[in-house]
Amino acid sequence: MEMQEDSLQVHRLPQSKYVDGVRWLPQASALNRFFAAAFYDPDSESSSIEIQSLDPNPNNSPSVVSLSSWTSPSRVSSLEIAGNGGGGGTFKPMVSAATSSGSLHVLMVDLVEGGVVQEVHAERLHVGRVEGVDWREGGECVTVGDDGRVNVVRVVNGEGLRCRRVFDGNGLVGYRAVKWASPSEFVTGGYGFGLQLWDQRKPGEAVSQLNGNWFQGKTSAVVHSIDIHPSRKHTCIAGGSSGTVFAWDLRWPKQPIVLSGVGASEGTNNPLSESEVWEVQYDSYTKSNISSSRILPVMTCSEDGILGVIEQGEEPIELLAEPCAINSFDIDRQNPQDVICSLEWESIAVFSRP
Repeated sequence: MEMQEDSLQVHRLPQSKYVDGVRWLPQASALNRFFAAAFYDPDSESSSIEIQSLDPNPNNSPSVVSLSSWTSPSRVSSLEIAGNGGGGGTFKPMVSAATSSGSLHVLMVDLVEGGVVQEVHAERLHVGRVEGVDWREGGECVTVGDDGRVNVVRVVNGEGLRCRRVFDGNGLVGYRAVKWASPSEFVTGGYGFGLQLWDQRKPGEAVSQLNGNWFQGKTSAVVHSIDIHPSRKHTCIAGGSSGTVFAWDLRWPKQPIVLSGVGASEGTNNPLSESEVWEVQYDSYTKSNISSSRILPVMTCSEDGILGVIEQGEEPIELLAEPCAINSFDIDRQNPQDVICSLEWESIAVFSRP
């Protein structure tokens, strides 16, 4: 396994609360970087979203200033950037916070006026915890939960949130992750390492699925995160239990391509992690000379504190090895060398790759 942490200048920013999630905001200033963080205070049992400014001083440790905060009605279960749906683009991005009590809140952040955050829309969508949310351009998102509900939600100016229920499993099935594949298609994942492809033009049920029996029941099998590459929308990557990261080619839906963990072939390189993989994102910064038939590099974070990059047929690259879980991370879309992640021990780590 290749290790790169020694060559990285990692800045760990202590926080006074538990960090449930982090997301970069668009770069609205040449001097400062902005990000959103979801916090949970166990002492007061309160949750909030904070907008923070990061001054990336190259000579010293970066300074962080909390600009504004919004109090959530319950613990935040999903934090996402909601694109430009109804917002002001780079200077007034939209942020969504889904909660453990089933609600979705859309917030607007004014980066011109000091990072002020305010709630603009809210709706109760699920019974219990919202497990996954994904937005696409145009102000439309899809939400999933353990209650088996799959909702498509649109931001309508002057009206608020307009919700359409695509499916309701009535608690008999549950979903933990979701990702858009096209303006009309999205992929969900949940228990048993199964994945489902949905098409809004064909309502009622999933149009294709990867059954979870491929892992032969060797372990608990839950999909926690899904990503789909914008230029290869036929390939879905998923991360979950026991360090497992696998790809599903929607054109060949019967068998996954296992990159790490359960079900990996004996010739597969050493896994980055053997615990829960909490998040996966395609990594556009890691250069790859692989052919179009191979899986592009993927960044992952895990319960055993590993942040790294997996590439099909190559040794995995370990970027961080922390003594606690790495709950979430985000690669900056505008500057993909920059990565931010939340650490279980009340800290945020930031680094820029050379």
